[in-house]
Amino acid sequence: MYRKPVRPVLVVIAHGSRDPRHAATVHALVRRVRSLRPGLRVETGFLDFNVPSVHGVLESLAAEGVRDVVALPLLLTRAFHAKADIPAVLREAPGVLRVRQAEVLGPSPLLLAALERRLYEAGVAPADKSSTGVVLASAGSSDPEAIAVITRLAREWRGTGWCAVRPAFASASLPRTEDAVRELRELGCARVAVAPYVLAPGHLPDRIARGAAQADVLAEVLGPAPEVARVLLERYDAARTPALAALGA
Repeated sequence: MYRKPVRPVLVVIAHGSRDPRHAATVHALVRRVRSLRPGLRVETGFLDFNVPSVHGVLESLAAEGVRDVVALPLLLTRAFHAKADIPAVLREAPGVLRVRQAEVLGPSPLLLAALERRLYEAGVAPADKSSTGVVLASAGSSDPEAIAVITRLAREWRGTGWCAVRPAFASASLPRTEDAVRELRELGCARVAVAPYVLAPGHLPDRIARGAAQADVLAEVLGPAPEVARVLLERYDAARTPALAALGA
């Protein structure tokens, strides 16, 4: 008798933070993902500071009889966490689980759409794009690949009609947000807006906000924007495709 294959459980892996806003935002994003894909089981695990831990979530799923999991890093670039510590945690998963690590969220046109959504919500009018310079402010990384992705994203975003777009970093790399704001002023942009390319509030987003003191507009973090939730589901679907093909689904 044919049985429809059971969809893998989606385990969203967040970094975690001592700042309670971080976990609250992650949970809000996961709720939006569930609302977009009713029937898909979505769990959340944290690498540090918050509970449940990734390992605890995987052990609980295995004890319930779950056998297929897609682990999705809640990250915007492929840096240390995606390349090293998340794979290390997943290697410790119970042996009965088949765990596949999905790709990180960025880059994606949907994330650019989410950035623009946040800017418009903060008061930038679409008609003002050509006179508005934007600082694409990320957390920063010591990984050259991650920095290159942010730089390329800023260049691509500039091509959508903004006066100028400059990347900035809250840590590890330069320039800082305040330096990018100053540069856009010197370029002659009538308005300067800062768009945090981060998923949830915390220490580094707060540093971005302080660096945006001389900007005209500071957008909110990406958080549970619908475009972000759609990217999560795209990454999940891409990771589960090989299993579906093997099952003939």
